[in-house]
Amino acid sequence: MIKRTLYFGNPAYLKTSNEQLVITMQDSGEIKTTPIEDIGLLILDHQQITITQALMAKLLSNNVALVTCDNTHHPVGMMLNLEGNTLQSQKFQYQIEASVPLKKQLWQQTVEAKLENQATLLQLERADHKYIQTLSKNVKSGDSDNCEATAAAYYWKNVFPDFLEFKRERFGLPPNNLLNYGYAIVRAIVARSLVGSGLLPTLGIFHKNQYNAYCLADDIMEPYRPFVDKTVCDIIRGNGKFLDMTPSMKKALLGVPAMDVEIDGQKSPLMNAVQRTTASLVKCFEGKSRKILYPKLKM
Repeated sequence: MIKRTLYFGNPAYLKTSNEQLVITMQDSGEIKTTPIEDIGLLILDHQQITITQALMAKLLSNNVALVTCDNTHHPVGMMLNLEGNTLQSQKFQYQIEASVPLKKQLWQQTVEAKLENQATLLQLERADHKYIQTLSKNVKSGDSDNCEATAAAYYWKNVFPDFLEFKRERFGLPPNNLLNYGYAIVRAIVARSLVGSGLLPTLGIFHKNQYNAYCLADDIMEPYRPFVDKTVCDIIRGNGKFLDMTPSMKKALLGVPAMDVEIDGQKSPLMNAVQRTTASLVKCFEGKSRKILYPKLKM
């Protein structure tokens, strides 16, 4: 079953009772409930939301990723369960002891999968995709030729319409805002699933920034980014240059976890696909497999 993504963008009081999330809307006084076990991601996006400590504890014990946003509505923080797996210590050890050649092979597979999905999205957007498609077939162990960066330079010049004059910058002009929001959602889903699989999100296979608590999440989410990019392409088609975040745009991006993807020849919601990806990564660290499962963006 796919876990639910809950978003709160208005003043509310959130508490728990009988394993339920109890929501009281401050403006109307309306009260709603939902089972905590059904939730995978909960996003708090208003400065007048109150949440009880008891609810936070129950959410985290059920491996819910709890994301909070700042006054510009951008996700700035995330809370995760500290004990997401019964064999966590053992899996940590496998992860810590992973050899450099294995991590290089895993990064090679990750870059290949990302570039294949980027090429497919370019094809869907009727842009020339053959350059990135060729790069995807020539990624070496550890991506020693930096095919990912080479592809990115071409990809961002071609994936969006010319009238946007787009430059990918974290704090750049729209649709950077939409990309950032979508990526934050995917990052939270991946981090949650890594914890659920018994892995440390901090220890990356490629990313190693000492100030980044989610290096492994940033590694594993790379092939999932084009699914956010596709959603942003759809938003641009309906809005042109008018890309300041609206409730309808936010709704579209919040739907990314439920997007249908193909992974290992099977159709699956993106959130469930992430769980298969992180479970396959554990098998790689344990020496039971040499292949990490990633989704494919389909035509």
